[in-house]
Amino acid sequence: MVRLPIDIGAVKGFMDAEEGAALYEAALAESVRGPVLEVGTYCGKSAVYLGVACKENGAVLFTVDHHRGSEENQPGWEHHDPETWDAEAGAMDTLPFLRRTLRAAGLEETVIPVIGRSATVAAHWGAPLAMLFIDGGHSREMAFADYEGWSGHVMPGGLMAIHDVFPNPDDGGRPPYEIYMAALDSGGWNEERAVKSLRFLRRRAD
Repeated sequence: MVRLPIDIGAVKGFMDAEEGAALYEAALAESVRGPVLEVGTYCGKSAVYLGVACKENGAVLFTVDHHRGSEENQPGWEHHDPETWDAEAGAMDTLPFLRRTLRAAGLEETVIPVIGRSATVAAHWGAPLAMLFIDGGHSREMAFADYEGWSGHVMPGGLMAIHDVFPNPDDGGRPPYEIYMAALDSGGWNEERAVKSLRFLRRRAD
């Protein structure tokens, strides 16, 4: 059982507790080798699970998001939360919610927000990653941009986790499943574990 420093149920987001615990366990094991990076922060729910594990190892979590919301978070869509709407900007802004989450969880020195579009940041990234967690936009374009931009930064033998992988299209959108299959079909990754909609793949060391 994961002991978290805050009431995780009060944090906006859609991370299942069992999946969150699996992320914590994975980050605890992997962050001894190097940094962890998350694509898709929203208000920081999964960043708490990952960040607590990194903190235990004296490691860091980078969490990348433009904080303007994914497609399904926009006004008129199913997962829109009016509290995240910034009327002055005429756009969503989840960054204040993330900062509040990290402050309450005591993770401001461990979790490093990177504000920008995933593909742009990935194109200029240099550090090898011990673990990558992809939970960004679910359009095909965004999902493949996350996978293609970041998977190559995972060190040999490192771990990649993908959220919202639904083999049955009736259960959810297909792009996360498609990038999961692309990773397996590439021959460079081996599936290690599945927890509900979360898939863990290990980058081949050879």
